[in-house]
Amino acid sequence: MTSTTDGWRDGLLGVIIFSASLPATRVAVAGFSPLFLTSARAVIAGLLGAMMLRWLQPTRPARRDIASLAIVATGVVIGFPLLTALALQHITSAHSIIFIGLLPLSTAIFGVLRGGERPNWMFWPFAVLGSAVVMGFALAGDDRTSVSGDLLMLAAILLCGLGYAEGAKLSRRLGGWQVMSWALLLSLPITLALAIAALPASWDTIGGGAWTGLAYVSVFSSLIGFMFWYRGLAVGGTASVGQLQLLQPFFGLALAGLLLGEPVAWTMILTTGLVVLCVALARRYA
Repeated sequence: MTSTTDGWRDGLLGVIIFSASLPATRVAVAGFSPLFLTSARAVIAGLLGAMMLRWLQPTRPARRDIASLAIVATGVVIGFPLLTALALQHITSAHSIIFIGLLPLSTAIFGVLRGGERPNWMFWPFAVLGSAVVMGFALAGDDRTSVSGDLLMLAAILLCGLGYAEGAKLSRRLGGWQVMSWALLLSLPITLALAIAALPASWDTIGGGAWTGLAYVSVFSSLIGFMFWYRGLAVGGTASVGQLQLLQPFFGLALAGLLLGEPVAWTMILTTGLVVLCVALARRYA
């Protein structure tokens, strides 16, 4: 198996794990404030990451890596989770799919700016087309919008794309799980202070769904998913493997159909097929 295929396999596993993040966040903010949810998930993941670093004792980052780790922490540890949690107080998780459709393009652009990648020019039309297909699918079924929610999601996508590209660049030297663990550990003093400051006034009113959502985004969305995702980006290429994020909304809808019994429309199947074609062509020219 080639390293490129390994990268796409790991990237796909990361996308599957991430696909439940926004619905889980939507459930969690029903019981927790966005600030507490963001900081608490980072604290839990940071403690788990610290335990892994202590047990496996990988190579420590060089001093020159601290700035890059700070960018990763700003983008994916604090920025994206906080902004999406705030946005999901104003918009539905379905509406957020519109912006998730822009995430692969954001990742590819920052992969060029920060990672020095140079995809073939034919890559870009298929990357843009794939994003447009996902956004069109989301807009067709959208029934709620909010200017503040949309602006928060747009800012979240920009920060996340930057964090993905920066983390992929570091992962080529440090490893995927190591990058995320170090970034979580670097931000731990801040996230712990924020979690304490934003503690809920009462724990009695927090339902089981909110606790489940917090557990998922803490363990899977904030740590395990990044183990696969950053390795996939590092091995397979940030711009190329990043296009797999176009499949994330459809994995989320498929999970809703399998686990919750929600209907799966034929338009979703057709749109998924078009997205898969765009991803395959983008990979061909990346």
